[in-house]
Amino acid sequence: MSGPLLVLVGPMGVGKSTVGQLLAGRLGVGYRDTDDDIVAEQGRSIAEIFVDEGEPVFRAIEKAAVHRALGEHEGLLALGGGSILDADTRALLAGQRVVYLSMDVEEAVKRTGLNAARPLLAVNPRKQWRELMEARRHLYEEVATVVVATDGRTPEEVTEVVLDALELKQA
Repeated sequence: MSGPLLVLVGPMGVGKSTVGQLLAGRLGVGYRDTDDDIVAEQGRSIAEIFVDEGEPVFRAIEKAAVHRALGEHEGLLALGGGSILDADTRALLAGQRVVYLSMDVEEAVKRTGLNAARPLLAVNPRKQWRELMEARRHLYEEVATVVVATDGRTPEEVTEVVLDALELKQA
């Protein structure tokens, strides 16, 4: 299998970055987050790209960043929450080991406060989050090798569950 050892997908605020870094450390591999790649490449935040250019432009930038990372990175890769909306990206993920980190809306509120720094949640965040998840949950599940619920678990506990579920050897 070429590409990353492991890819994390899931909604914003689920802990992909935190758990991804813990997993990478435990597995002795590099960590990469496509949201970080986009910010570094664009020289501005994702929220700024959304405001300045709109979602379609951001999604095109995101698609390019994800496809590049899937081709280049061999360690642990975390994808932005909306990256699975693209059919080409989902097709590329079909040959990968993908973990969908899930959470319910109450957990999302606790973790993110559903704040305005997240452009898709700027108005009525709970309702927006529910609608986003209704539109995306089946796509996350479609690409996932395994689904790990993060509700009520620490990042360390989630890391253990992922390692156990995939029977991955630690470094």
